[in-house]
Amino acid sequence: MQQNLQQKKGLVENVFNKVFDKYDLMNDLMSLGIHRIWKKELIYMMNPSIGQNLVDVACGTGDIAKLFNEATNNKSNIFCVDPNSKMLSEGRKKLKSLKNIKFIKGNAEKLFFPNNTFDFYTIVFGLRNTKNISKSISEAYRVLKKGGRFLCLEFSKVENSNLNFFYKNYSKLIPIFGQMIVGDKKPYEYLVNSIDEFINQKQLIEIMKKNNFTNCVYKNLNGGVVAIHSGWKI
Repeated sequence: MQQNLQQKKGLVENVFNKVFDKYDLMNDLMSLGIHRIWKKELIYMMNPSIGQNLVDVACGTGDIAKLFNEATNNKSNIFCVDPNSKMLSEGRKKLKSLKNIKFIKGNAEKLFFPNNTFDFYTIVFGLRNTKNISKSISEAYRVLKKGGRFLCLEFSKVENSNLNFFYKNYSKLIPIFGQMIVGDKKPYEYLVNSIDEFINQKQLIEIMKKNNFTNCVYKNLNGGVVAIHSGWKI
């Protein structure tokens, strides 16, 4: 088991080392730009207030931090956590004018924050890449304040058979885009496989409940291509 976890860690790190400088462009291509709408829907569901703080785990280049900052009028403390140094560097460059956003190297399974620190915890297109989903969600619970909220935006299971047929076939094109833009299709073969192998909506709800979150719900977007999961620390 430990060897498998280390292999996954190394594989994920290698994937993002190869794509970090084309990460935003590839997100636009892979989702036809729809990922931006999904992320705005996440912020809409959060409905944050000025002064509330956020930890965004598996932050990539900081899209969620930027949207959260806009929603709170530059008056919140935001911590972006990612295990990949190159991805963090891209995020710092992109958001260098926003001094209330801090980028920190770290893993979802072991966050370097005290208990009961944050109003919101988000993880966007990152949970399926963690070594241990349950441990990651347990850490989310730990660092959230009482009354804090966990939100996960992740690829999920399409519930309509016709849409699923189209989606599966479109997914086969993603490694081709990767070869064209990044010059390597293997990272995107991994990403497509990781989406296909990820748990379904109800299974994720059960893991959230087992880690003490309450009022756990999910909302499908685009027929379940992605889903937003939400839970509270009460």
